[in-house]
Amino acid sequence: MGSEARKPPATQKTRRPSGFGKRLAWAALTLAAAAAWLLAYSNLERFANWLVYGALGMTAGNRLASAIAFFVYEAPKVLMLLLVVVFGVGIVRSFFTPERTRRLLAGRRQTLGNVLGSLLGVVTPFCSCSAVPLFIGFVTTGVPLGVTFSFLIAAPMINEVALVLLLGLFGWKVAGLYLGMGLIIAMVAGWLIGKLRLEGWVEGWVYSSAPAAAPAAHEERMRWTERVALGRDAVKDIVGRVWPFVLAGIAVGAGIHGYVPERLMASIMGKGAWWSVPLAVLIGIPMYSNAAGIIPVVQALLEKGAALGTVLAFMMSVIGLSLPEVIILRKVLKIPLIATFVGVVGAGILVVGYLFNIVL
Repeated sequence: MGSEARKPPATQKTRRPSGFGKRLAWAALTLAAAAAWLLAYSNLERFANWLVYGALGMTAGNRLASAIAFFVYEAPKVLMLLLVVVFGVGIVRSFFTPERTRRLLAGRRQTLGNVLGSLLGVVTPFCSCSAVPLFIGFVTTGVPLGVTFSFLIAAPMINEVALVLLLGLFGWKVAGLYLGMGLIIAMVAGWLIGKLRLEGWVEGWVYSSAPAAAPAAHEERMRWTERVALGRDAVKDIVGRVWPFVLAGIAVGAGIHGYVPERLMASIMGKGAWWSVPLAVLIGIPMYSNAAGIIPVVQALLEKGAALGTVLAFMMSVIGLSLPEVIILRKVLKIPLIATFVGVVGAGILVVGYLFNIVL
């Protein structure tokens, strides 16, 4: 009798949260996280000023104080933007796997293929280490050489992290200029390489390689919970790897902000020096930095009087013509084709630099 009394009534059942309830809870949690992020982000400058000039008692206008305030303000700001950007990009990339991109570009004609390849390069996962397998996979499955290069140029140059960071730090005009000119360079450079018919300058073993078997398109059946998990994984992977570079870039930017005189920077990277744009490109090519690490340097250069076109040329050369990528591509390309690739893209970057220095 006692044991029967402890049993729950037949009408009482353990209810699991409904699908609607889960979605509602997830939406509330997302809104709360977004509100906390916005509150913290909007008070970063106030916190930096309080810490440097209040708690530490440093004098306003002092070079060291100015550099420290720059670092204290920019470090959390860039990292917070980076967290949001990488999370969103991780979700977007779940729709654009390299295999799906390859299938979309296979058999495309010049011009249309260059446009599509450039646009897909913005959202498709890419890094220097994946240049060789992507290149082999593309050309062995019917993607024209010029279209392949449009993709390979756009993927690192129009970096989505750099794009959103530029949007958050400088506004939509600068971000739009970066996006538009990067796409034009990728389209035109790929189109020119395709018209020159340089397939003979690809290493012979590439065309004899069997293309990798296309995996099942399981990404089409992904649930949003799985896509969100990919976003979290992207944050752990990318932010976990790049944060030292970000802090190093912010430290360099803080040094420029605090100690480099405006007149000196204006004379070296200003509009008046015709040689500033090619010099910026030559300096940027051998540098190894990711987009998140170079943005704080760009910000400090602009604040010190550097011309926008010169700074954009410098940034594009760092992330679009990096020496590691060129070295890796040597495995599949002969030196004349590598030289053509660097020359065409470099010429496009020079045009961007001079154009914006004249117009803006």
